[in-house]
Amino acid sequence: MSTRTLFEPVRIGFLDLKNRIVMAPMTRNRASRAGLPSQLAVTYYAQRAGAGLIITEGTQPSPAGQGYPRTPGIHTPEQVAAWRTITEAVHDRGGRIFLQLMHVGRIAHRANRLIDAAPVAPSAIRAAGDIYTDAFGPQPHSMPRALATEEIPSVIDEYRQATGLALAAGFDGVELHAANGYLPMQFLSSNSNRRTDRYGGSIPNRARFVLETLEAMVDAARESGRVGIRISPDTTFNDMQDEDRVGTYLHLVTEVNKLQLGYLHVQRSPGELPPEQAFDPIALLRPRFDGPLIATGGFDLETGAALVASGGADLIGYASFFISNPDLVQRFQRGEPLAQPDPATFYTPGEKGYIDYPALQAR
Repeated sequence: MSTRTLFEPVRIGFLDLKNRIVMAPMTRNRASRAGLPSQLAVTYYAQRAGAGLIITEGTQPSPAGQGYPRTPGIHTPEQVAAWRTITEAVHDRGGRIFLQLMHVGRIAHRANRLIDAAPVAPSAIRAAGDIYTDAFGPQPHSMPRALATEEIPSVIDEYRQATGLALAAGFDGVELHAANGYLPMQFLSSNSNRRTDRYGGSIPNRARFVLETLEAMVDAARESGRVGIRISPDTTFNDMQDEDRVGTYLHLVTEVNKLQLGYLHVQRSPGELPPEQAFDPIALLRPRFDGPLIATGGFDLETGAALVASGGADLIGYASFFISNPDLVQRFQRGEPLAQPDPATFYTPGEKGYIDYPALQAR
């Protein structure tokens, strides 16, 4: 039994983190129409710099990667400059921060995008369900078009360029969002990938896009420790199904392990799969990855601490707790009660429900 605690330092890649508590990435929809993070975001992230590591909200590497309203980008000089004010504020408070790169693929509506083009995906299969638009309210996802084989390298290059721009903006590293039904997971999953070229069919082919994207990001970062990946093997969110989830992710993580990334971020989604298909992705994948593993998904202080102490994970990610508790690490350390978040303000513009949750009074 390990004696590790959530509050002791840990190293990921080249970075020493002050504790093992991670602020998990959360979409907050406060950016401008042009994809610029606002001045409110400077305050929001700086308030939470007590985390050992902050991973930002999903950020599109190109205009084609956007699907939701008011999400930030990292593909223009203005966006880089806006993000730099955030990284500087976090660093000034002793924090570390990675940018999450999120290309949504087919989880998009044209009304939310700055370009008048159909979303792209591995295959021309519309995702079930609706997506929110500012212009029309909830709408069915737009019909995507399938990427041609010769187009895929240019999409991968968008991640390469975004990685370089993120580091230019002062981020300590970048995370590939390969979870929750977005483009990389669409390539991985058999229900959304019906391709017959080298990017479809077998598990190694369906994993190829993710692995080539990671290789491009590592190349741009020049250090593999500046790159992480987030996966959610047991989620059905955004219409994700796979004929062999366990086999898909065992293969993927075995190959990812060879890249010596800064970390593997595994999100668990208990209760989403039928009981006969359910499995614990963290327990499944821990033995396949030699580096630091971040576990996220429904943990509280006690369960997170127990998993770290057992060696089942190296860091624990917390999401909604950080929304309403900017000083979450301090509250955990002092055994103070946690403030409850207001879901009605998770995705609304403005400071309410964003930067107005109070911290504990110093004593």
